[in-house]
Amino acid sequence: MSLITLRNLGVTLSAPLFSNLNLSINAGDRIGLVAANGRGKSTLLRCIAGMMEAGEGDIIRSRGLTIGHVEQQVPAALLEVPFHDAVLAALPAEAQLSESWRVDVTLDGLQVPEILRQRPLGQLSGGWLRLALLARVWVREPDALLLDEPTNHLDLGKIALLENWLNALPRDVPVVVASHDRAFLDATTNRTLFLRPERSQLFPLAFSRARAALEEADTAEERRYQKDIKTAQQLRKQAAKLNNIGINSGSDLLVIKTKQLKERAERLEEAARPAHQERSAGAVRLASQGTHAKVLVTLDDAAVTIPDGTLLFRTGKRFISQGDRIVLLGPNGAGKSRLMNLLRRAIMEPQAVTDGIKATPALVLGYGDQALADLDDRETPHHALTHRFDVGDQRARSLLAGVGVAIEKQTRPIGQLSGGQKARLGLLMLRLAEPNFYLLDEPTNHLDIEGQEALEEELLRPNVSCLLVSHDRSFVRTIGNRFWLIEGRKLIEVDGPEPFFASVVAGD
Repeated sequence: MSLITLRNLGVTLSAPLFSNLNLSINAGDRIGLVAANGRGKSTLLRCIAGMMEAGEGDIIRSRGLTIGHVEQQVPAALLEVPFHDAVLAALPAEAQLSESWRVDVTLDGLQVPEILRQRPLGQLSGGWLRLALLARVWVREPDALLLDEPTNHLDLGKIALLENWLNALPRDVPVVVASHDRAFLDATTNRTLFLRPERSQLFPLAFSRARAALEEADTAEERRYQKDIKTAQQLRKQAAKLNNIGINSGSDLLVIKTKQLKERAERLEEAARPAHQERSAGAVRLASQGTHAKVLVTLDDAAVTIPDGTLLFRTGKRFISQGDRIVLLGPNGAGKSRLMNLLRRAIMEPQAVTDGIKATPALVLGYGDQALADLDDRETPHHALTHRFDVGDQRARSLLAGVGVAIEKQTRPIGQLSGGQKARLGLLMLRLAEPNFYLLDEPTNHLDIEGQEALEEELLRPNVSCLLVSHDRSFVRTIGNRFWLIEGRKLIEVDGPEPFFASVVAGD
């Protein structure tokens, strides 16, 4: 039974986001909603939730249906409110006293520690804020659930928690998930909608298999298009020949035949549609100036500690060589960021002695952190480029446009850019520094699937060397050729990431 039906739905802002969209959302559906940044995912969810009207088409909801919509941002008014009270406030006023038990049941289901429940939301990590938004929606027991980028800011443990929570929901509750996390979509969905300006595509498959089916469909469509265009060209050539013969012979029959051939060619050309070409949200391109050194960094049993000197782990004797793409694995608080900072300091400040860490003098570092701390929100993208790098005005504008920062946004503060645009700007800054070694902390944060795959392609080029931390399992599986795991106060090398991923999912 269809609980929500979309008929010929369309929304156009500065350009069409989607059009003629038809979709039935049924009990038991777990629908992954996939599109590049800024291509209408959040808009579609708001339309389904009844928060905005579509420009065309209809949405039919079952009588009495309640929809829970988990958006991306926490309302500013809630930041001073304790976690428990913020969830309680989501209940109707008349139910807050008699049904406050619902809050505890919801928070228990999401495994929220007691110590966090009385803490103001503004003091929580980004991951717990995301789960607070989910709790505020789920405590009202909606009939359908809409999730907008639910894994943003979540670490692997919380992503696994969310996956398990979603998969344990009553099967009659449909869920629509807009996400760029490919592994998460594979684990939680059974249908995939690729949202497009025209001819959005729906497959009864989770993301990876649906993506393969989409590519196959696009390839077949492109073949049909090329065949139709070729046939139309041949018809026009035949018509031209007959037209010349008809004029010379004065044959009315040939004139009529010529007209018929032209009309057939026109019908073919009008009906022929090229395969969908995704409008790039901005290319991700890295650059490396290369180095002749084979060993880039040597770790000689370096101690990784917290500020008071307490030991987190020792590295043992380790080497980072040219061409290594090392993924650093470990639970939260194990010291991954601290090791990254030690490596950064050893490379950036070679005159400062960092015990147990030695970097080759030829190393040029490209560092990117998940907070994009190198970007000043008050500075403009154009100013950031022209004052840090030897690029002129026109070159800067071209580079910024190439990473998806439109002309009108290039002279506005960086703080006004979307998360995806900031991430691409950060990667552009890395490229212009022309490093020969990358330290990357959550580099796919805010990147859409297209951007993630473009970054993967760049990092997989010959002689690119990097050490990275990431909660994106698909990214880790694709990029890593070596894996270091922090375990038992030691840094050990393991064959792959799967045992660690499995341990996180199991809650070990």
